[in-house]
Amino acid sequence: MTNPPRPPATYADAGVSIEAGNRLVKAIAPLVRATRRPGAEAEIGGFGGLFDLKAAGFSDPLLVAATDGVGTKLKLAFATGRHDSIGQDLVAMCVNDLIVQGAEPLFFLDYFATGRLETGVAEAVVAGIARACTAAGCALIGGETAEMPGMYAPGHYDLAGFAVGAVERDRLLTGDRVTPGDRLLGLSSSGAHSNGYSLIRRLVDGLDLTAAAPFGPGRTLADALLAPTRLYVKPLLPLLAEGCIRALAHITGGGLLENVPRVLPEGCRARIDAGRWPLPPLFGWLQRLGGIEPAELARTFNCGIGMVLAVGADEAAAVTDALRAAGETVLAIGEVAEGPRGCEVAGAGGLWGTDRAWRAVHDA
Repeated sequence: MTNPPRPPATYADAGVSIEAGNRLVKAIAPLVRATRRPGAEAEIGGFGGLFDLKAAGFSDPLLVAATDGVGTKLKLAFATGRHDSIGQDLVAMCVNDLIVQGAEPLFFLDYFATGRLETGVAEAVVAGIARACTAAGCALIGGETAEMPGMYAPGHYDLAGFAVGAVERDRLLTGDRVTPGDRLLGLSSSGAHSNGYSLIRRLVDGLDLTAAAPFGPGRTLADALLAPTRLYVKPLLPLLAEGCIRALAHITGGGLLENVPRVLPEGCRARIDAGRWPLPPLFGWLQRLGGIEPAELARTFNCGIGMVLAVGADEAAAVTDALRAAGETVLAIGEVAEGPRGCEVAGAGGLWGTDRAWRAVHDA
């Protein structure tokens, strides 16, 4: 007896829907179109995105590229079903890395990978990406949506972002202009941004994310933990054009201790006084919940400071005023001193959950 013939195999039988992918492209086309800027005028759908540097107004540019993801903050998005702001996290992690080198973000590409494409979820993510690109002044010129059955758990996905910017050759920020006596200014963060979430998830495991946050009225724990990463591009670009910023440090993984030394030249040491700004309630609560030592807190989280600027002492007041006028919360957090390249953070008793003064030191 012969076996009956098998029906023709299709890609859909294997779990991949080309039609769903086409529907997503059609749905996000207006979102992508809304991010256009000088230099990026082409429609999506080609095999590669195009950008015209001359049309963007550059004469002798250097290209600067950055790539990043959102990390395990995604797990909280899955747990809560909230996907509308995670796209801003993705964009911010990349474009904030460009601006610290003096580069204006020009264009962005995203990579969205999942086991089964849920068009509504993917559209919410891309809508967040598009909004953030518009806010940062860069064009979303393409990306990739990969449907890979068996690679991801149901309802899960992964994200990666790729940003390219440009800076005129003579305006590249390298930190070589930083000197002892420079002032360190901090721009406030919106929360934990996209770092430290493996620890955060361990600390909040078993808690009701929809309940009121125990450290602040008027918002849920999910609201606080999923607050999108702050975009610093627009407020900083005019100051970079004026040449009054000597160095910038994006406070990501490694916190203040690890990131500030990355933009200091030899012979310069950052001295940061944690007593100059209030530790945001989220971080104080996490510290108490986990019994986290102050030095570990400063190495894991941004502790309320998402970007650090090094400026000349005679320009600190003007830079502060300009950034505050642009809507930023600006804090004078320390100075640059002579010494081995590195960073010191010192906090007064009680402020960071200790009953004595402490000092954490990292040498780059």
